[in-house]
Amino acid sequence: MELRGADEVWIHCGWKPCLWWAALWGRNVKWMPEACYDPVRLSFHGWKKWLVGPIERFCLRRCAALVACCEGESEWIKGYLGETCPRVEITDVKRFFKLGNKRERRKAGPLRVLFLGRDHPLKGVKYLKRAVSELGVENPIQLRTVSNHFGADLESDWSWADVLCLPTLSDNFGLVVAEALEREKIVVTTDGAPAWKGQSGVVYLKGFREGTDSERVNLLKCALSSL
Repeated sequence: MELRGADEVWIHCGWKPCLWWAALWGRNVKWMPEACYDPVRLSFHGWKKWLVGPIERFCLRRCAALVACCEGESEWIKGYLGETCPRVEITDVKRFFKLGNKRERRKAGPLRVLFLGRDHPLKGVKYLKRAVSELGVENPIQLRTVSNHFGADLESDWSWADVLCLPTLSDNFGLVVAEALEREKIVVTTDGAPAWKGQSGVVYLKGFREGTDSERVNLLKCALSSL
């Protein structure tokens, strides 16, 4: 009853029957897919998405608007829906954060690199671990990967880190990047997070998504060894 009585309905994420129901029965629906239609992500478990794709696209096309966080994500959405794509609005999510300027790293001791997030294939953690391993003793790096710290433990991780690295293959935004910039940390991320292209304080690795495994590792090695 709440759904049908609402003047405007917002949907986040994708690929769930409950979201299809909201798109079919809600009024003035705006759908923010959060990188669900990135070609790289579409290929992950692609057979499932191919199977239910007609339902997903039908529901998306019924919306008043689709909402992207940057121009890159807008292109992903339009590419998925083609000529029958509804209006795509781009919202500047960055305005909700106080983004600091890049802080110079500590000069003494090894570079401390923090990864925050789940260990998922699309997050690219394996490339980061391999890059750190191959850099070896000539470019000493301490790597900390964290997926379940909160409160004081998480703040301790931030205090420890010189650099936040998000070697992602598919993120429209990457919330941890904004959190790192608020704390004036250096950030290394990739063209899998297109919202951060051109952002001050961010080392943005172009060609990461489309590269081979070795090319991805080399991009990370070059970025980390330059800090």
